[in-house]
Amino acid sequence: MVRNIGVSVIAPRKTCEDELCPFHGTLPVRGKLLTGIVASAKAKKMVVVTQEYPRPVQKYKRYERSRSKVHAYLPTCMDVKEGDEVKIAECRPLSKTVSFVVIEVNTKDGGRS
Repeated sequence: MVRNIGVSVIAPRKTCEDELCPFHGTLPVRGKLLTGIVASAKAKKMVVVTQEYPRPVQKYKRYERSRSKVHAYLPTCMDVKEGDEVKIAECRPLSKTVSFVVIEVNTKDGGRS
């Protein structure tokens, strides 16, 4: 059974027994929603998501591209590879650097997982 997390996203097809999954466990989602590209998926249950945004440069009255990295928890029911576009949501702090969880995946080839 898939739980309603309060955000309109497509739920994963696979099921899991992960307690920290927002769909199949008890992890509540609140606060910010971010979209970005997966930079690293080497850790067991964590991904690093990069987000690009324009940053103003006052002197030249122009913008420069800037990026930030966010660590996010990866539930076992989601299949993510480097380069995939993901939507992450804020949750309670899960570790020193992880306060977000992956809630939706857009793969490179256009399909959803």
